[in-house]
Amino acid sequence: MLLTIDAGNTNITLGVWENDTLRFRARLATERRLTADQLAMQLFDAFRLNGVDPAACTDAVIACVVAELSHAITAAARKLTGRDPLVVAPGVKTGLNIKIDDPAQLAADLIATGVGAKSLYPLPCLVIDLGTATKITVLAADGSLVGGIITAGLMMSMEALSAETSLLPRVALHAPPRLIGSNTVDCIQAGLVLGAAAMLDGLLERMEAELGQPAFTVATGGFAHAVIPHCKRAMTHSEDLALLGLRRIYAKNRSG
Repeated sequence: MLLTIDAGNTNITLGVWENDTLRFRARLATERRLTADQLAMQLFDAFRLNGVDPAACTDAVIACVVAELSHAITAAARKLTGRDPLVVAPGVKTGLNIKIDDPAQLAADLIATGVGAKSLYPLPCLVIDLGTATKITVLAADGSLVGGIITAGLMMSMEALSAETSLLPRVALHAPPRLIGSNTVDCIQAGLVLGAAAMLDGLLERMEAELGQPAFTVATGGFAHAVIPHCKRAMTHSEDLALLGLRRIYAKNRSG
């Protein structure tokens, strides 16, 4: 079995594959001060909690955007599998032609979602990742990754709003009953969640205009379920896009 790890700033998402079947998915909170031993214990616990023998996992592939955790999570995967994991970094074969100013700057999670989207969906494709940051990457008609946008994510926006004001509270990140709120909580939820949906609709429309043709749209990330239902634009929701992309990257580098 193969362990795929997408380590982000808010969550570490695990996916365990048996051939083409995802045996289980788990989310761990990202804690930057954890040691390799602590992370390894969390990995072992995730396997046992989902009824899978950790000893059956023979290799791992990792996309990590948290520099402080990179060494520890690599060592933890090594403890679990008994071999060095494949880490998505410059020099790893992805099958993705990255046409940005400096391809080495492209984050590993965006590479993973880009590979996943290219392998599964029509092109051109707009890939939305609603996580700690909100990101859209653009796959052109020939499958090359040509750029995108990055802005603050829902949680980051809410934390900033609460921290920089004396009276505005932290709220649950789901849409209120109406856009025009009649109380403080509803107003904040409308601004954050429905505001994010309206922003995506506007950005995607402008991206298509710049591409000069319609594009398929897929969304992933921890906040996708909260935002995507409120977008006017039709799009596909893929919870496991990064994990699928990591499995594809592993196959290109260690098949056989």
